[in-house]
Amino acid sequence: MRIKIIRIVFVISFIIIIAGLFYVQAIRGQYYYDLSVNNRIRIVHLEGWRGNIKDRNGKVLVDNRISYDVMITPQEIKNIKDLFEFLSKALNVDKEELIDTYRRNKFAPFAPVIVAKDIDRMKAIVIEENKYLYPSLFVQESYKRIYPFDKIGAHVLGYVDKVNRAKIERFKEYGYSFRSTMGYSGVEEYYDSYLKGQEGGLQIEVNSQGKQVRLLSIKEPTKGQDITLTIDNDLQLISAQLLEDKNGVIIVMDNENGEVLSMVSSPSYDPNIFSDSKKRKKMSMLFSDVNSPLLNRAVSGVFPPGSVFKAVVAVSGLASKKITMQTTFDCGGFYELGGIRFGCTHVHGIQNLVQSLAHSCNVYYYNLGLLVGADRINQVARSLGLGEPTHIDLPFEKAGYVPSRRQSILFGKRKWYTGDTLNFSIGQGDTLTSPIQFVKMMATIVNDGNEVQPHVIKLIGSLPVDTYSIKRDVKIDKSIFIEVKKGLRAAVSEYSGTAHILDIEGLYVAGKTGTAQSSRNKEHHAWFIGNVISKRKNLSFCVFLEHGGSSQNSTLIARQLLLLMQKEELL
Repeated sequence: MRIKIIRIVFVISFIIIIAGLFYVQAIRGQYYYDLSVNNRIRIVHLEGWRGNIKDRNGKVLVDNRISYDVMITPQEIKNIKDLFEFLSKALNVDKEELIDTYRRNKFAPFAPVIVAKDIDRMKAIVIEENKYLYPSLFVQESYKRIYPFDKIGAHVLGYVDKVNRAKIERFKEYGYSFRSTMGYSGVEEYYDSYLKGQEGGLQIEVNSQGKQVRLLSIKEPTKGQDITLTIDNDLQLISAQLLEDKNGVIIVMDNENGEVLSMVSSPSYDPNIFSDSKKRKKMSMLFSDVNSPLLNRAVSGVFPPGSVFKAVVAVSGLASKKITMQTTFDCGGFYELGGIRFGCTHVHGIQNLVQSLAHSCNVYYYNLGLLVGADRINQVARSLGLGEPTHIDLPFEKAGYVPSRRQSILFGKRKWYTGDTLNFSIGQGDTLTSPIQFVKMMATIVNDGNEVQPHVIKLIGSLPVDTYSIKRDVKIDKSIFIEVKKGLRAAVSEYSGTAHILDIEGLYVAGKTGTAQSSRNKEHHAWFIGNVISKRKNLSFCVFLEHGGSSQNSTLIARQLLLLMQKEELL
């Protein structure tokens, strides 16, 4: 009986073994074959280099250099403690820091994990010489994005970083993976699809010790396209120097074609922080800085315009036929409404349109604003590009806001009062505009209503970009702009003009000053928007100082800018 039971047990066991072998070899054979192949074959990712970014004169503003990254393949780790002790000594980095980096970056058992970036060549050699002891370990040649001019022009250029997890799902169909580098902010982001190189890879056969046996196949990575900007780096350097230790913006744009020659936002930041592992600890300081160095104030900052808005109201008055060039108002130093005095900077006396722009007379514009009405001013402001995106080829542009009586009622904000119209007429109240909008507006006035499109791209590869060459005529009579330009010129040419300091020999300069009240008991914002014409150039420009005090401060910087441009033959 016992023998019979033993025989039955043996038969059942044999059947189970046969069934198990059949399951492993016949049913699951392909699965285990694939696993063995994957253990034998290692895929090494090769990232394509990004294209360079150059200024209009061919000067390289963004480049690449060779970098060495330390990689670990999780499924091939034999002894994790020995591995990280070796790496800690070889790299002179705390072991716990390396382990923490490994755990944060681990994506899948078969996917190599970066534990140290941009190590020097000698350390890379040491690791390569010892990797026979650690099959999971290897050094991969990569590249590092470098910005030779550090903070200069950072807001135009942007920076690069690895694709974060939130973006992988959105962009994987475009060839991005968790290993990819992507542009963030500026040109790096806006033209990322052109700058991005095509990824490649190596298929390598390794033995049980992780040593390379042979190269099975290779897909060469390709470099992205170089792009050339309209920016003049020499002018960028001048602009950055003038804004050192100040919060503000300088923009210079060609009135003929909308090419932005200079765009500097201050304070700035060093884009190398994001691509240099040795500097990344400074990132938290950037994000917590109360001065917001990452903010591009030129396109993403919106501020009350103050008296520079009077140029819009002047156009509105002539376009609505509520006034002529000969219409005058008497400035006694204030305008009284319901017992409240709305002040002016001086007692200007009798003022016509040209004189009102030259002297920036508030009383003239209080009267004119009431004649024209807030809705008509809003309409003209929008037709001149205020309160609307300029669609410049940079990300995160803010539209700002130009209020009106109609909008206030429609959106149920509050009742619109006469006092609101008075404040609106001199660029105060709820009005918010960006520096780039005023540069575009000035160009439209200079071109007698012919609107140009601000842009920073000139060439992609060797091909000119003509997307922005289309011009549009604003539906306002050209003669109106001719008359308003007389007032803007008088602000500089007349001795009593608010910008007389800009009357520079050899240059035709016109423009408008503005001092805009700010909140929280801080200094006012200082504006100057202008036009300069030399024998070779016809440019619009803006100097804006955030909490910079009187508009005379921005006018002084504008003078220095023009003199330096003249000296360096940039005009």
